[in-house]
Amino acid sequence: MKIINVTANDDGKRLDAFLLKSFSSMPKAMLYKQIRKKNIKVNSKRTKPDYRIKCGDEISLYLKDEFLTESKKHFDFLNSSTELCIIYEDENIIIADKKIGLLCHPDGKEYVDTLIARIKRYLYENGEWNPESENSFSPALANRIDRNTGGLVIAAKNAQSLRILNEKIRDREIDKYYLTIVNGRPPKKEDTITGYLEKDERKNLVRVYEDEKPSRKKIVTKYKVLKTKNNLSLLEIELLTGRTHQIRAHLASIGCPLYGDGKYGKTKGRYRQALYSYKLKFNFLSDAGILSYLNQKEFNAENCEIEALFEKGEI
Repeated sequence: MKIINVTANDDGKRLDAFLLKSFSSMPKAMLYKQIRKKNIKVNSKRTKPDYRIKCGDEISLYLKDEFLTESKKHFDFLNSSTELCIIYEDENIIIADKKIGLLCHPDGKEYVDTLIARIKRYLYENGEWNPESENSFSPALANRIDRNTGGLVIAAKNAQSLRILNEKIRDREIDKYYLTIVNGRPPKKEDTITGYLEKDERKNLVRVYEDEKPSRKKIVTKYKVLKTKNNLSLLEIELLTGRTHQIRAHLASIGCPLYGDGKYGKTKGRYRQALYSYKLKFNFLSDAGILSYLNQKEFNAENCEIEALFEKGEI
């Protein structure tokens, strides 16, 4: 028999998902069978697989030890770099300025040194997060940006904050602004453009169309021309939807590809597009729970070089 006390970071999770993540040796079919047979109870009462566990719940598992092998917790994050530019931090979130070239999450080529790994190491070494004492939660990013785009990324220190951030981003209550340099001059000084994006998963490439189809997702991008010089323009972009490569593909579709963009622009083979997520604004329109104090706060990247490079002509 084993008893698990549910902590705040696991509050609201489905019972079946929580147990399957916690115990690597537990077959899924057996889990459901044991719940039906009342060998898994919550607060000494019969339960269901889709029950949402609550902080303080006591889960009793009347199972053989061979099925209660806990999932191993990997500490690969300790091999990541300690370099981390934190713009803002409190007990619930971190806003980090991700440098160009750094991945947000692991991919097929880089697993260890990523932004989330650096944040986990930082929190672990500061005593704010201990994976050994958590049933399943680990710090996570609420938003992400491409490897070759720099800028602001929000990380949640606890599960409640992560749920709120995900909800607010989904409901467009966190405004995201970018600075970019494009080839050419947009048709208007300021505009909100709409299109329909279709992704080619095999090529990791998207295309923007004017007409809607079931396979395409609507995109909305707002731009403002800040400065022009020669055949280049410095733009502020506000993302009203957040799709893969949205800014790069959308601006290219109106004849203004990002400077240095080797995928959608004129510089084929180069992948250091001039794009930086330089500002975030929390604009909550509904209750934000423990993050309500962030409402109307604005954060700016401290080391965004896009505008300076444009002025100096060093691009």
